[in-house]
Amino acid sequence: QVPLVESGGGLVQGGGSLRLSCVASGSIFSISTMAWYRQAPGKQRESVAGITRSGRTNYADSVQGRFIISRDSAKNTVYLQMNSLKPEDTAVYYCFAYNYRGDYWGQGTQVTVSS
Repeated sequence: QVPLVESGGGLVQGGGSLRLSCVASGSIFSISTMAWYRQAPGKQRESVAGITRSGRTNYADSVQGRFIISRDSAKNTVYLQMNSLKPEDTAVYYCFAYNYRGDYWGQGTQVTVSS
C-alpha cells in the first residue's frame, strides 16, 4: 500500500478551480503536519500550503487568498482547494506528511492551467 496517494489533478482553464486530495495510509500513525508542495519544470520544489493537526495553516505568498488547505485527521486526509488558477500554477503537486517516525511524500499529481 502506497503511504500517500494524491488525486484531483488535471487540466483546467485559467480562472478555474480544482480540488486536490491526499489520503495517507492507515499505517502512518499520529501525523502531526500535512502539506502540499509543487514543482514546475526546471524549478525547485516549493512549499504551497501546510496545516497542523490543530488546524493552523500557512500559505505561500503566491497562493494566499486563492488556495485553501483543509484536513480531516480522522481520515488521514488533506485537501487543497485551488481557486482562480493561473498558468503559473502549472506544476506537479506533491502531498507531504510528517510524524514521529519521519516524513512521507506522495507520487505527485499533475496540474495544468491553460491560458
